Amino acid sequence: MGFIFESAGIALLYGLVGFVVMLAGFVVLDLLTPGKLAAVVWTDRNKGAAVVLGGQMLGLGWVIAQAIGASESEAGLAEGLFSTFLYGAAGVVMMTLVFVMVAVLTPGRLGATVFDDEGGRPHPAAWVQATMYLGTALMIGAALT
Repeated sequence: MGFIFESAGIALLYGLVGFVVMLAGFVVLDLLTPGKLAAVVWTDRNKGAAVVLGGQMLGLGWVIAQAIGASESEAGLAEGLFSTFLYGAAGVVMMTLVFVMVAVLTPGRLGATVFDDEGGRPHPAAWVQATMYLGTALMIGAALT
C-alpha cells in the first residue's frame, strides 16, 4: 500500500513540473500575441486564439510526457524532475522560436493574423501555427527517446 502512495506522490510532483512548464508556455504566448490571451480565448471566444493555444498546450504536453519517460533512466527523483523541467523548458523555447520564425516569414503581424476570427472561423494561419507547434513537439519528443 505504501508503494501506491509513493507512486501517487511522484506522479503529483511530475504533474507540478509539467504544470509549471505549461504555465510558462502560456505566459510566453500571451506576450507574443495581442491582448490578454485568457480574455481573448475565454471571454472573447476567439477561435483562432483557441486553436493556437490548444496546439501549444498539446505540443507541450507531448514534450513533457516524453521527458517524463526519458527521466526514468535518471539516477533519482530529483534528477528526473529537473531533467523533465529542462526538457519542457526547451520545448517552450523551441515553440517560441517557431512562432517568431513563422511571424518573420508571413505578411503582417502573426499574432494579429492568427487571432483574426472573421466569419466565425479561425484564420488558416491559426491552424498552421498550431501544426507548427505540434511538429516541433514531435521533434523534441523524438530527441528524448
